[in-house]
Amino acid sequence: MVAGIVVILGLGAFFTIRTIMESGITKGPDAMFGDQHLKTAVALIELHKVRNGRYPEALSKLQFTGQWDMLALQSVRYLVADDGSSYFVEVQRGWIGKPELTMSAEFWKGTGYNPKLAGFK
Repeated sequence: MVAGIVVILGLGAFFTIRTIMESGITKGPDAMFGDQHLKTAVALIELHKVRNGRYPEALSKLQFTGQWDMLALQSVRYLVADDGSSYFVEVQRGWIGKPELTMSAEFWKGTGYNPKLAGFK
């Protein structure tokens, strides 16, 4: 009986969240949080390169991160070239859903961002 109630509540929560996301109401917050997640991740990745001479093998290798940084790092997908000379990063989650972000070429200028790595690994 208790298991049945838990299942019903779980399904109700799932469908409620799904309905909210499909309504488009989360697009603004998703974009805002996604933008911040991406910028935080890029800043930490670039700082690692300055300090260590190459981009980190994984985001877990970043040093001196704060608790808020972890929210951003858990919200992005990160791939690094085998030689550590470039990377690809994209936001997977903004506030609730995946935002549609387009960053200008000027934003990526001077970084090791390489969109060609997206299709690898």
